Amino acid sequence: MTRSSTAEALAIFDSLAPVEIDFMMGAWKGAGIPTEHPLDGVLEAYHWHGKWFDSADHVHPLVFTTLTGDKVSVDPVWFMPVMGWVDQVPIPKSTVMGRMFQGCLALVSTRRSCARLCLTTYRGKESATMIYDALPIHDIFRKVDENTVLGLMDLKGMKQPFFFMLQRE
Repeated sequence: MTRSSTAEALAIFDSLAPVEIDFMMGAWKGAGIPTEHPLDGVLEAYHWHGKWFDSADHVHPLVFTTLTGDKVSVDPVWFMPVMGWVDQVPIPKSTVMGRMFQGCLALVSTRRSCARLCLTTYRGKESATMIYDALPIHDIFRKVDENTVLGLMDLKGMKQPFFFMLQRE
């Protein structure tokens, strides 16, 4: 999906079929979808790889690529202070900041699950939703095809949702 407005992205999201929990199992590569959201480009700048779904109760919502190319799961609780300011303060997206973040990944990585999956109803459809353990965030998924989902991040208090795609690995 190319750059679009939030309204256009919501229309596409609403047109897609819901997703069952079992459909989400496995490793997924992610990419943000630009909609003039404050998070546009942030995940990519910090070398976000995607998400891992081990089971409905064991989800790794933030998987990043290290400087050596390995993949690590990051505990989202480290982002809690930043999330309250997403709509007010721009997040740096420079190459230098991304590399510095990669250099610190060992300090914020975890092997434990930091989210879970359940079915919720959002915008009139019941679909698989990832609920973060320590943040007021729900990622709702809709099916694009057998290997692709459109995700919508709903953060309590955020003015507009953030959109992203996941491709099955």
